[in-house]
Amino acid sequence: MTDSTFTTTKSGAITDTRAEKEMSVATSSLADAATSASKNEKRPMRSTSPRKRGMKAVIKHILMVLASLVMIYPLLWMLVSSLRPNDLIFREPGILLTTLEFNNYVQGWNALSHPFSHFLMNSAIVVFGSILANLVSCSMAAYAFARLDFKFKKPMFALMLLTIMLPVHVVIIPQYILFSNLGWVNTFLPLIVPKMLATDAFFIFLMIQFIRGIPKDLDEAARIDGAGHIRIFLQVILPLMVPALATTTIFTFMWTWNDLFSQLIFLTSPDMYTVPLALSAFIDSTGESNWGGMFAMSIVSILPLFLIFLFGQRFLIKGMATTGIK
Repeated sequence: MTDSTFTTTKSGAITDTRAEKEMSVATSSLADAATSASKNEKRPMRSTSPRKRGMKAVIKHILMVLASLVMIYPLLWMLVSSLRPNDLIFREPGILLTTLEFNNYVQGWNALSHPFSHFLMNSAIVVFGSILANLVSCSMAAYAFARLDFKFKKPMFALMLLTIMLPVHVVIIPQYILFSNLGWVNTFLPLIVPKMLATDAFFIFLMIQFIRGIPKDLDEAARIDGAGHIRIFLQVILPLMVPALATTTIFTFMWTWNDLFSQLIFLTSPDMYTVPLALSAFIDSTGESNWGGMFAMSIVSILPLFLIFLFGQRFLIKGMATTGIK
């Protein structure tokens, strides 16, 4: 009985010792935490005052405004030059107006063999024909590369991408010989027909990346309902490609409207001149150049670009932002 009592007393003492140690460790941990918390409370927190934040915002906006003025200075100078007489355009530097010469717009509109509206109409025909051809051909080619499986698909896709790096100056001479033999020179056909064959690889690649982001479950659901590739493309894929189609439309409009090189090669008669060719006709290297009229009509020709970019900007941003996202 004495041995059992001793054993019980010894085990109880060991248990009490362990409990005391654990309590002391917990007490010291709480004391350290309280000490560190009190130190943190005493330490002052670094915070930017509202006045400093406001000054930084003002400085940032001033720098952005100055950078914007530097970028649009050529456009402002051209606008001011269109309102100056010809003899003062290069004499008065800067963008400060001392005289207003609205006659430049009247003279520039009727300075060439046809009113400037004639050249605007020619450019509109080429631009809208190119847009329609690119939308139809590039979207069909993109659907084929993105959804169909056919022989030599990967080599043809790589070859298509290689054409992006091919300069237009390399193929312009063979194209001119071909179109001359067909009797298409001095018509709008050389500027529109090649786009019907999906020759703009940039737009094809753009649409391929967009289509790859569309779930294939939609295709499979349409196929279960009995739809073929044509119906899937027209009723499922094409309505979802609005951002990519809008991006293609905007870029095609801008590039075709400002294209001088190709139009200079294939259009030889003043009756077929587009806006870039008409603007170049204001400059005469052998006689007097109508700078005021040219700047005035340049402002007129910029307005369609400004409007289409203004109203299509959200589609452009959405199309570029969602391209390639799966």
